Amino acid sequence: MTARRRPDRRPGRDRGSFTAELAAGLPALTLLLLAGLTAVTAVTTHLQCVDAAREGALAAGRGDGGAAAAHRIAPPGATVAEGGGGDTVTMSVRAPVKVLGARLPRITVDAAATAAREPDGAGTVP
Repeated sequence: MTARRRPDRRPGRDRGSFTAELAAGLPALTLLLLAGLTAVTAVTTHLQCVDAAREGALAAGRGDGGAAAAHRIAPPGATVAEGGGGDTVTMSVRAPVKVLGARLPRITVDAAATAAREPDGAGTVP
């Protein structure tokens, strides 16, 4: 049995269409991949800042060095600030996130945690 060709379907008519579609879609796919990787990096850095702020606030509430405890856990390049007064202490951690791309601006994430000051041996809050 012989296959009949349709008159509107000539061989080779669709040649190169995949290459054109790939050339148009590849930059968009690359941009989407870079945005996704940057988002994952930003979330990871934010979680590190949250952990560092919590640890620093708890250490400062106990009367230990809160900023030193926060710096140990904070991501590279992070800045730590201690505040609060009276019965509480607040620790803020701020860190830049590298964006995957040479000429793009940096993103900065931050986190803060507050802890109650624990009383000293005499029962007073320092």
